[in-house]
Amino acid sequence: MVCAPAALGLGALWAAAWGVLLLTGAAEAEHGRKKVVHVLEGESGSVVVQTAPGQVVSHRGGTIVLPCRYHYEAAAHGHDSVRLKWTKVVDPLAFADVFVALGAQHRAFGSYRGRAELQGDGPGDASLVLRNVTLQDYGRYECEVTNELEDDTGMVKLDLEGVVFPYHPRGGRYKLTFTEAQRACAEQDGILASAEQLHAAWRDGLDWCNAGWLRDGSVQYPVSQPREPCGGLGGAGSAGAGGGASGGVRNYGYRQNAEELYDAFCFTSNLPGRVFFLKPLRPVPFAGAARACAARGAAVAKVGQLFAAWKLQLLDRCTAGWLADGSARYPIVNPRARCGGRRPGVRSLGFPDATRRLFGVYCYRAPGAPDPAPGGWGWGWAGGGGWAGGARDPAAWTPLRV
Repeated sequence: MVCAPAALGLGALWAAAWGVLLLTGAAEAEHGRKKVVHVLEGESGSVVVQTAPGQVVSHRGGTIVLPCRYHYEAAAHGHDSVRLKWTKVVDPLAFADVFVALGAQHRAFGSYRGRAELQGDGPGDASLVLRNVTLQDYGRYECEVTNELEDDTGMVKLDLEGVVFPYHPRGGRYKLTFTEAQRACAEQDGILASAEQLHAAWRDGLDWCNAGWLRDGSVQYPVSQPREPCGGLGGAGSAGAGGGASGGVRNYGYRQNAEELYDAFCFTSNLPGRVFFLKPLRPVPFAGAARACAARGAAVAKVGQLFAAWKLQLLDRCTAGWLADGSARYPIVNPRARCGGRRPGVRSLGFPDATRRLFGVYCYRAPGAPDPAPGGWGWGWAGGGGWAGGARDPAAWTPLRV
C-alpha cells in the first residue's frame, strides 16, 4: 500500500491530482493571485503558446473565439497530460479563473459557467469559445498551457463595439466616489469605461469638460475643442495626438483617495432589445413614465440604453423624453439647427422637476416581448378630460383607441 502511489508513475499521479482539482475546484479562488512561469527565450521548452496579435472584437450578446494554439512534442507525452487554463486579468497581479481543462475533464468558473467551452479544433488548439458576451467580459485574458514540468502563456485582448457616455446623477456634478461611479454605470446599463475606450471616443469626437472616473481608478476627460475652461490649449495634462491645439485626453492620474468625488465615464454595447419613443396623448410627469412603458410591454429606458440605440441602432428623435434616472434626453443622428446644434449626440435637458415638467418617454422593450398596444393606441383616462397640473393619477391610465 505504501508503494502504490509510486507505481502510478509521476505523470499519472500528476494527472490524477489535477483531475481531483477539476472535480472539486476551488470556486472561492476565482479571484486570486497566480504565479506564471514562462519558458525563457533561447531554451527549447516543449510547450510553446501562440495567440493572435492585437485584439478580438465582439459585442454584447455575441459569440467570440479567443484564439490560442500551442505546440507540444507529444512523442514522449500525450496531449491528455496537458493542462489548459484561461484566466482574466482583473488587476496587474490579480487573476480570475475562467476555464480549465485536463484531458476530457473541463470546468468553467463563475459567470462563465454555461458560456465558455474549448473550440477543440484538433491537437494543439486551446482556443476558448465565449457565448452571450457581456459588458463585464471586456478585458485581457491569459491562455496558459502546462505539462508536467514546463508551461507557457499567451495574452488575448477582448474588445467590445459600443459607446462611451459621461454620467452624473441628479445630485449634480462631481458627486461620485469610485465605488459609486461603478454602481452608477451599472444602474444605467453600462460599466466604467477603460482608458483605451475613452481615448477611442475622443478620437471619434467626444468632447466633455468634466473629469470622470475610469475603470482603472484614474480620472480623465476628453477635449476635442481646446478652450481655457477645459484645461487650456493643451500642455502637460493632455494625452493623445500631441495634445496642443488639437486637444487631447486630460489626465488627473490615479486617485488614491477613495473619498474624492468626480463624474463617471461609462461604456455600453449593443442592445439585445429596442428603444422607442412613446408619445402619450398629452405629455406626462415622471411618475407616469413607467406605467406608460409597462402598458407597452416595456420599461423606461436607461441612459446607457438610449446611448446604445443612438450610436448602434441610429435612433434619431428631436423630442425630449423621460429616462429611468429622472433625466430628460433625446438622440440626434442627423444634426439640424432646431435640434440642438451641428453635431450628432444625445442631448440632455438635465433633471427637470419630476412633477411639473411634462415630456414623452423613451421605453426599452426586451427581445421577444410583445407589444400589447399596437399602432393606433394612445393614453388617457376612460372618463375623458386632460392633464390639469398633474392632478390626474397616472395609476388610472388606460389604453384608449385614437
